[in-house]
Amino acid sequence: MQNPRPLFSLLLRILACGLLLGLSACSTLGQRDPLHIDLVGLEPLPGEGLEMRFAVKLRIQNPNDGAIDYNGVALQLDINQQPLASGVSNQSGQVPRFGETVISVPVSISAYSVMRQAWGVSGYKPGQDLPYALRGKLAGGLFGTRRFSDSGTLNWPAPANAPPRP
Repeated sequence: MQNPRPLFSLLLRILACGLLLGLSACSTLGQRDPLHIDLVGLEPLPGEGLEMRFAVKLRIQNPNDGAIDYNGVALQLDINQQPLASGVSNQSGQVPRFGETVISVPVSISAYSVMRQAWGVSGYKPGQDLPYALRGKLAGGLFGTRRFSDSGTLNWPAPANAPPRP
């Protein structure tokens, strides 16, 4: 009868080597700088029933040494700290290394979201700034998905015949 000790020792060494190789492979992925995402436009789209739709235009800047491939986009837009619109797109493309691209994502705004916004900004005056927050992700496979966020203020212009703000 053969002693099982050498076989167990060999399996243990193979497992340890595999673990070390796996950890070293993860460390070579390297750190990537976050993407710079800016909301650059909203364009109206045809809606259904009480729903409003817009195309949200995003400028994506890649400050990394490698191109970023994506095959889907999802985003959520909050206005005045309240959810307003969300959207997804199955578009694919690439943001070049040290480059930028503009993508358009269709979003839907439900009648409920509009009512919630109207209730939340009852003291709003045309021309007043409204804070926004944009969150989303660029899908890129198992290790390539990149999450992003942007925030700022939207300034809806006052009507042309309105008196200037004090």
